[in-house]
Amino acid sequence: MADRVPMTKAGEARLRAELQKLKSEDRPRVIAAISDAREHGDLKENAEYHAAREQQSFIEGRIQEIEGKLSAAQVIDVNTIENTGKVIFGTTVRLLNVDTDEQVTYQIVGEDEADIKAGKLSISSPIARALVGKSEGDVVAIRVPSGTVEYEIEQVEHI
Repeated sequence: MADRVPMTKAGEARLRAELQKLKSEDRPRVIAAISDAREHGDLKENAEYHAAREQQSFIEGRIQEIEGKLSAAQVIDVNTIENTGKVIFGTTVRLLNVDTDEQVTYQIVGEDEADIKAGKLSISSPIARALVGKSEGDVVAIRVPSGTVEYEIEQVEHI
């Protein structure tokens, strides 16, 4: 993972909180469950032991994944960047569908933070890639599965 992974401050904080919980709560709980299961005797037929080992494997894998992402993270605080009206990583963009007059608002975030239902769009998504570098007032044609949709960039906010 030599490449830097863009991430908002909120995204970094969420990953750090998850890592802390995994290390301080989940890992000790699973280790205790494995220890308890060992006391029940024959490990070959002990379903509790195997389930706890599987959970431990998942937790350790997730810890490694998060640590890797955090070590490669390039945390971008959009509030420290001057608002020029251009769409950049971390900005919140209000768009107007030119055909339907429907408004949508998205924040451009890192891949791990993306949640379309919450209005968080991955920087690597086709919509975000089409928007980055454009300015307020620009009309952007975005290819979607159902065809091409034109959006006007109404507002770019640094929040």
